[in-house]
Amino acid sequence: MRKWRAGFSNKLSTKCLALLLSSLVLLSAPFLVKSSAVAQSPDPRASKKSQQADVQRIRILLAREQLDLPPPLSLLDFPPEDLGIAGAELAIRDNNTTGRFLKQEFSLEVIETTSAEELIAKVAERVAAETGFVVADVRADTLLALSDALKDRTALIFNAGSSDDSLREENCRKNVVHTAPTRTMLTDALAQYLVWKRWRNWLLVHGTQPHDLAYADALRRAAKRFGAKIVEERPFDLDVGSRRADGGHEQIQQQIPTFTQNAPDYDVLVVADELDQFGGYLPFRTWDARPVAGTQGLVPASWHPSLEQWGATQLQSRFQKLAKRPMRPLDYNIWIAIRSVGEAATRTRSADPAKLIAYIKSAEFDVAGFKGRKLNYRSWNGQLRQPILVSTAKLPVTVSPQPGFLHQFTELDTLGIDQPETKCRNFAQ
Repeated sequence: MRKWRAGFSNKLSTKCLALLLSSLVLLSAPFLVKSSAVAQSPDPRASKKSQQADVQRIRILLAREQLDLPPPLSLLDFPPEDLGIAGAELAIRDNNTTGRFLKQEFSLEVIETTSAEELIAKVAERVAAETGFVVADVRADTLLALSDALKDRTALIFNAGSSDDSLREENCRKNVVHTAPTRTMLTDALAQYLVWKRWRNWLLVHGTQPHDLAYADALRRAAKRFGAKIVEERPFDLDVGSRRADGGHEQIQQQIPTFTQNAPDYDVLVVADELDQFGGYLPFRTWDARPVAGTQGLVPASWHPSLEQWGATQLQSRFQKLAKRPMRPLDYNIWIAIRSVGEAATRTRSADPAKLIAYIKSAEFDVAGFKGRKLNYRSWNGQLRQPILVSTAKLPVTVSPQPGFLHQFTELDTLGIDQPETKCRNFAQ
C-alpha cells in the first residue's frame, strides 16, 4: 500500500511538474511572439523618412511691395493688414487638400518690404534655392525689374496686383503671367453693360494722376470699341484740404453739382479715380440725376464679396472662416494664381517647375475659378481669361461678357486687347 502510494505520488508529482512547465511555456508564448515581432519590424523613423522622401514639394513665394498710398475717402475702405495674404493661405490649403492624396506638399513664404531693390534681391535668393513660383503684388516698374532679374531662372511670376496694360503688351515678359485683369478688360466689361442698357452717351470725369489718366484712356478705347460716345471730358482737380475738415461734406455738396453743371446731355457719368480720392463724392451729388460708373459707383472687378453663383458661396464661406472678413479682388487674384500651380501639379503629377510652367502656359490648361467658366491664360501675352463682375458696393449687378458681344473663338476675348491687336512679341518665345 505504501509502495502504491509512493508510486502514485511520484507519478502525480511528475504530471504536476509537466503541467506546470506547459503552463509556463503557454504564458510566456505571447511575450516571445511579441519580442520576435519587434525584432523583425523596421525602424518606424526610417519608414517615416522614406515616406517624406516620396513627397513632392512645391514652394510658392508671395512678394508684396508695401506702398505709401493716401487713405481712401471712406473709413470702410481701409485695406486689411492681411490683404492678399489671406487669399494665398486659402489657396495653399486648397492645394494641399488635393495634394495629400498625390503625395504633393505646397508651402508658402511671404516677403514684404517697402524697397523694390530689397524685394527683388530676396526673391532672387529664394528662386536660386529652388522656389519655382512667385506671386507678385508690386508696382509695374518693380514687376519688370523682377522679371528681368529672374529671366535666366526656371521660375514663373504671377502678376496679381497691377492692371497696367503695358505689362501684357509692349513690355510683356515670357516669365510672367497675369491674374489681375487689365484696365482694358475692366473698362470693356463696364462698356458692354452700359451699351447693352443703351446708356451710350458718357460724361467722363478723371483725376490727374498717371493711373487715372491710364484708366481714362481705357474708357475712351472701350467707348470707341463698343459704340458709346464721350460727350465731354472734365478733369477733377482734387482739393485735399476739404477731405475731412469740419464742414467738408458741405463744401463737396456744393462743389460737385457746380462741377457737373452745364454738361451736354449724357446718360451716365464715368469716372477714373483709381485711388478713390474724389470719385466716391460723385454719386447722388451730380447736377443732373445720372448714374455713376467706373472706379466708383458701378464698378468692374475680378471679384465681389457677395457673389453666390457657380458655387462661389462655398469659396466665400471658406475664406470668411479663415480670414474673418470678406474676400476682396486682390485676395482672389492671388488665390487663383496659387490654385493655377496646384491644378497644374495635380494634372501632371509632377513638382518639376519647368514641367508645371509649360503646362500652365499650354492650351490644355484650365482652372476652376467659381465664375461659371473654366479659366486659362492667353497664349499671346499670358493674361488670364476671365469673366468680369460689374457691381455696386453691396451686390453684383451683372457679369461680362454681355449677351450679343460675339467672338470667333471665345467671348472672353471681347474683354481687353485681343490677339490681332496685341503688341506683345516676347511671351511666346
